[in-house]
Amino acid sequence: MTSSTMKKLLLIATFCLANTVTCANTATGQRETLLKATAAWNGKAYTQYPSGQPELTMIKLTIAPHSQLPWHYHPVPNAVYLLSGTLTLRDRVSGKSRTIHQGEAFAESVNVVHRGEAGDSPAVLLITYAGTKHKPTSIPAKGEKAEY
Repeated sequence: MTSSTMKKLLLIATFCLANTVTCANTATGQRETLLKATAAWNGKAYTQYPSGQPELTMIKLTIAPHSQLPWHYHPVPNAVYLLSGTLTLRDRVSGKSRTIHQGEAFAESVNVVHRGEAGDSPAVLLITYAGTKHKPTSIPAKGEKAEY
């Protein structure tokens, strides 16, 4: 076997070994569904997505301990994951409430006036809105300040 052939075989073997190592480290991710909903936390069903160019918006919202957000509503569907703290949701019209704890996810209401109230520590929320371009993600109720 010539030196040139040996070099080619060594190069091929190195390539094959490198690809084997790469393939050995390839794995599928582990999926955990945190939320799958056709209705909001207060039981109101989602009816449709807004029309127009889709736009996803993700925000991190921190609510100070023992404080509450102004009354507001969302014109688009959104999902929330509570990173830390506790959050009590209140529906202004129906009076329904629900307390969410760290590590829980929930589907927000659409076009329903509500607010969130933090517990003894800051409530830190990761919120994803499924909206459209140029449409706000939150609208204050009449006479209220903006949520953020």
